[in-house]
Order: sequence, then C-alpha cells, then structure tokens
Amino acid sequence: MRLRVALSLIALAAAAVPAQAKDLPIDLLNAPDGFKIAIYAEDVDGARSLAVSPKGTVFIGTRGADHFYAVEDKDGDHVAETVHTLGSGLNSPNGMVFHDGALYVAEISRILKYNDIENHLDALPEPEVVIDTLPTEEHHGWKYMAMGPDGKLYFNIGAPCNLCNKEEEDERFATISRVNTDGSDFEIVARGVRNSVGITWDPTTGQMWFTDNNRDLMGDDRPACELNHATEQGQHFGFPYCHQGDLPDPEFIADRDCSEFTPPALKLQAHVAPLGLKFYTGTMFPEEYRGAIFVAEHGSWNRSIPIGYRIAVVKPDADGNCTSADTFIDGWLRRLLAWGRPVDILFLEDGSMLVSDDKGGVLYRISYGE
Repeated sequence: MRLRVALSLIALAAAAVPAQAKDLPIDLLNAPDGFKIAIYAEDVDGARSLAVSPKGTVFIGTRGADHFYAVEDKDGDHVAETVHTLGSGLNSPNGMVFHDGALYVAEISRILKYNDIENHLDALPEPEVVIDTLPTEEHHGWKYMAMGPDGKLYFNIGAPCNLCNKEEEDERFATISRVNTDGSDFEIVARGVRNSVGITWDPTTGQMWFTDNNRDLMGDDRPACELNHATEQGQHFGFPYCHQGDLPDPEFIADRDCSEFTPPALKLQAHVAPLGLKFYTGTMFPEEYRGAIFVAEHGSWNRSIPIGYRIAVVKPDADGNCTSADTFIDGWLRRLLAWGRPVDILFLEDGSMLVSDDKGGVLYRISYGE
C-alpha cells in the first residue's frame, strides 16, 4: 500500500530549511507506508552525481556548470546546514568518487583529484590531474564515475550523438571504461552503451550493473531504456545496431544482428531516462528491499505524454533475473509538468537514502521507521 507523505511531517522538515526548499511541493511525493521524505540539503542548483566520505560529507556534481558542492550535517539532525560551492572554471564536473581522503571529479575530458579535500572545503588546493586525454565532445560527454571493487575508476564515454557509429573513428565512444586511480591502464569494459549515467556493482557477486538511455526519435514507446548486467569484460550491448536487445535500428539493420549482442537484464519504459542506481545493503529499510536495486528515472522529454520522474525499485533473483521495475517514490510529475527530476541515489551509513534533484536544486532524504 502506498501513501502520500503526511503534511505534518513535511512541515517539520521544512521548518529546518529556508524558503526555497519550503516552496517545493514535496507533500505531493508518494512513498510506501512507513517511509518519510524530507529535504536534506538545498541551494545545490543542478544537483547531479553523489559521493560521501566516511565522515559523512556529501559531494554533489553538476552538469553544465563550472563548480560542484559539498554539504555537511555537522549536528547529526539529518539536515545539512552547511553548503560549500567548490571549484571554478570546470567543464561539467558531474562524476564524483571519494576514496582514501581524496575526491575524484570527472569532467567531460579529464579526471581531477583533490587530496585531503575535507580539510580544505573553505579554500580548495589545486587539483592533481589524473587523466586529461578523454574525448572532448560535449554531447553525452558528461561523466558518471564510480569506484569498482577492483579499486579502479569506472566511467561512461557516451556516444556523441542521438544515433551514430562514431566508435569506428574512436573506439572509446559508447563505452564504459576504467583507469587506475593514477590514470594509467585505460581499458574498455563494456561496448555498445549509448549513454550510461549510472554504474554500480552487485555486492554479492561483484558484477557490474548499469543504466543506459536509448536513442530518441523512434516514437513514444520505443526503444526501451535499459538496465544492464555485465557478467564479463568486453560485452557489447548493441548500440547503434540493436536497441533493447531485440529491436534492430532501421539505419543499421543490414550491418549486424541482435543475436550478436548482450540483451538488457530488464527493459525499462521508453524515454524514462534511467540515471543513478544502487543496490540496497543497509538495514533501515524493510527486509523486502535488501539486495534490491533502486533506480532514479530522470524523466522523458522525447515523448508526447511524459513518463519517468520517479525512483524505481528492481528486485533481481539470485541469478540476476529481473521481472519488473516498480514504483518506490513518485509525484515529481504533476499534470504533465515536472517540478523535480531525480538524478542519483546514495545510501548513508544509517541506511537512509539520499536522492539528488537537478531541477529542484535539493537533496531528499528517505528514511524508514524514524
């Protein structure tokens, strides 16, 4: 059974934050019984990818801006009272990874490293350049970045187009790739990936899962967006020849057959724009959510009736089989207009969930049983 978050609860959360956050109609958000939704941080315009340090500092990337953020909840009341705007002159610093006291920031064509960043939030030192030889194309060029179980930095290099075969010119396009934390040993991990903006790993098997945004301009209901499961290195997931595992592209129908490629673990609805995703490994949420994958669906633009704008939950079985993506939180879409767009998901040490919203310029905290 689902419920509308109680107005009294929202009033308590809103009392702790300034007017901008109070103006967001978060009473319209729907969550399952027992869950609470509140504003965790505001004044983070364009909030995108998330990373957290062991001390609890949350770092927030941006797309199309020249800076990123760090927010701190020093008094432990689940509301970040301090927002630091960091960096300048950066090129869509979207990707965020915190590792061994340093923050790794992925721009379009390079990855930077800010050492000992938590002791320099008031005045950042010059970053170390990890790698600066990545493609410079801005179309699907913003990076999602994650630390793999092997200690390497994984990131997308999107296709620089709606539909093209640019990987014949540069094999790095339409891939998920990785480097060591010093920038060495560049490797392609997965091919045929049009635009992934979410990468994670099954904590049990160590295998990689990722979202992919399929091409536009084929109609309202095709091709499906994808939730993908990489079971080995080097798999090809179809772009640009085949979408959703079984739909040949009309412009490349004579070139390759869909049977050559790895199909998605789950077809999502067309144009929902799945971005960040995470497995739930905490203990705050009920047992039914342990091991589930939560996916942020940013929402459609290339569709006559908008869809997406929700947090979906997928529950794979022990073999990685998935049957559905069910709604966990929705309500950002009202009367065909969106007042918020979820981007990334992060779980805090207490098991609660943070969700970034690049339209509302806030982070939400979703908790259970508090």
